[in-house]
Amino acid sequence: MNRHIAITGGIGSGKSYVCKLLQQRGISVYDCDAAAKRLMATSVELQNELSQLVGSEVFADGKLNKPIMAKFLLASDENRLAINNIVHPAVATDYMQSGIEWIESAILFDSGFDQRLPLTAIVCVTAPLTVRISRIMQRDNISKEQAEEWIAQQMPQEEVARLSNYVIVNDGESDLDQQIESILSDIYSKTEGV
Repeated sequence: MNRHIAITGGIGSGKSYVCKLLQQRGISVYDCDAAAKRLMATSVELQNELSQLVGSEVFADGKLNKPIMAKFLLASDENRLAINNIVHPAVATDYMQSGIEWIESAILFDSGFDQRLPLTAIVCVTAPLTVRISRIMQRDNISKEQAEEWIAQQMPQEEVARLSNYVIVNDGESDLDQQIESILSDIYSKTEGV
């Protein structure tokens, strides 16, 4: 059983909700964001590499100094790439050792994560722009302009959907359970005995 299935989608698409529906079916989903935070908090090797890159003040008593990390990250694309090149391989290795088939990554393509893993299938969760904006505004208590800015920083949803094998429409009206069942059935029938 060597399936590796990624679930992705832009901010506000509702991919975390889809992951909850998968978990209700007994499917474990590896959360890349949570793993990155956990690894930065626990891996001395990762802390050393990031300290060499960002500066020794990025970790205080083994705890990540988020404002310093954020300032470094946002300073340039080169900085962001340098951090990703340290954190992403560690997350990819951790995932491959986890024994979990499904992996949730918001920035699967933006980060080149799709190239780091032997993926069997990619599922993209989409939602109309207006729905995404209102979800982000409610969830994070931010303005419409901020929500639009966050969305604009990610790869366009249409592009993510085009690069994926399956698309789940999470517009608040389409039947999510039906879409999930159809995708699960297709993925598992194609990869039986793999």
